[in-house]
Amino acid sequence: MEIKRSGSQPSRKGPAEYFTGAVRVDPLFQAPDPAHVSGSSVTFEPGARTAWHTHPLGQTLIVTSGCGWVQREGGTIEEIRPGDVVWFPPGEKHWHGATPTAAMTHIAIQEALNGKNVDWMEKVSDEQYRA
Repeated sequence: MEIKRSGSQPSRKGPAEYFTGAVRVDPLFQAPDPAHVSGSSVTFEPGARTAWHTHPLGQTLIVTSGCGWVQREGGTIEEIRPGDVVWFPPGEKHWHGATPTAAMTHIAIQEALNGKNVDWMEKVSDEQYRA
């Protein structure tokens, strides 16, 4: 058994190459081998969002506070709120973030395949975000 104490891992800013706006990533866990799952708490300030991306084995988001948006390629923007759970299947191009007026925090859980858990793509444009 291993307990990760709250606050024992430093917060970091979401890298500008993968995020638009102010984003804070708080690592929660990285399971030891042979497991390949990791999780983080991600906080998006109003207007902040990820770039388009995919996950080789999919991703689960659990919204813990605020109000956010998610969108898969070719789909409409969907609102998400605390308690909502979002599943993106393997390889599905998507983005997620806060609404223009409210912050949002979610727990993101994904597995790695051959050491990689995300493939980053182009940023979500302001026009795509406001659509």
